[in-house]
Amino acid sequence: MNGSHQVASGADRNIARQRRFWTRRAASWDHGAGNNPGLVKVVERVLGEANPSTEASAVDLGCGSGQVTLALAKLCRTVIGVDVSAEMIALLLENAAREGISNIEGRAVPIERLKLLDNSVDLVVSNYALHHLRDRDKQVAVNEAFKWLRPGGKLVVGDMMFGRGGDARDREIIGSKLALLLRKGPGGWWRIIKNSGRYVIRFQERPVSMSAWVAIFNRAGLTDIEALPVVNEAAVVRGTKPKPLSTGGGAMN
Repeated sequence: MNGSHQVASGADRNIARQRRFWTRRAASWDHGAGNNPGLVKVVERVLGEANPSTEASAVDLGCGSGQVTLALAKLCRTVIGVDVSAEMIALLLENAAREGISNIEGRAVPIERLKLLDNSVDLVVSNYALHHLRDRDKQVAVNEAFKWLRPGGKLVVGDMMFGRGGDARDREIIGSKLALLLRKGPGGWWRIIKNSGRYVIRFQERPVSMSAWVAIFNRAGLTDIEALPVVNEAAVVRGTKPKPLSTGGGAMN
């Protein structure tokens, strides 16, 4: 009883923290996300790997004000945009109306609490959102996405992907960030101290490595998994829900 209560409380605290954070940042994110060259490259790769058909139904987890959702809506039949912040969803729908897009449904609900019918969508995407989930909730989110997908459907996650220095890519990313900040002088040194604390405590951001994401996809049952570095610490991982094996043959003669 006590253990399960503590787990639930931890999830609830993280959801409340993320909701407050993104509600405060909604307007600045809406104005600034499209001006970040690295983020734009990740968005482009997510959309390229998604490559949906015009009849596809899609879900964007952690949609923000619509950087991926709006583009998907121009390619798909329907898109559900999901975000923990009601303010973000309001901005998404305002942006959609401004562009004359009417095939988006917005849901202000935490990713951890989203409920969809099994085998009901063709595509699930997420861009720079899932690193805010606790590690156990990353696996749950991917497991749920697997259930929502129709056979042959795809999950595409673009995110900050690096761990604690467990592989060569992690060490290269950490080393390059430290070198960049050291060259900035005292201001950079202070950022090293501040970011080191956040990195150790994993309070707001909880990135894991690209190989960890591949393992998460594998455990959920996805196949044809591919991990693609994009820029700096960002990467995209794509997987497919397998189709049932054909039983083949007709009746015996």
